[in-house]
Amino acid sequence: MLAHNVYFALHDNSEAAKQKMIVACKTYLAKHPGTVFFACGTLEPELARPVNVRDFDIALHVVFESRAAHDVYQDAPLHHQFIAENKENWKLVRVFDSIVESA
Repeated sequence: MLAHNVYFALHDNSEAAKQKMIVACKTYLAKHPGTVFFACGTLEPELARPVNVRDFDIALHVVFESRAAHDVYQDAPLHHQFIAENKENWKLVRVFDSIVESA
């Protein structure tokens, strides 16, 4: 499987803007073929240990059944629409892709 984790820092990180981004993630990114797991949400404000990275507002987690499913997702019209409609508010986007195995 391939885990696709994306962390967004927003220019406008008001509660309304964060909720808009979460709705967009669910609308455009949740139901692509080959998705094994989907979740998105906000930074947990109370976890602030020295090892916690805290420079993001929204986290997106998608696990695909294969690299091929991920590659199809990257070129899907809904994925492109998500980017087009939301990128103006992105201050920083970091993507972490990894091959994963379940226990």
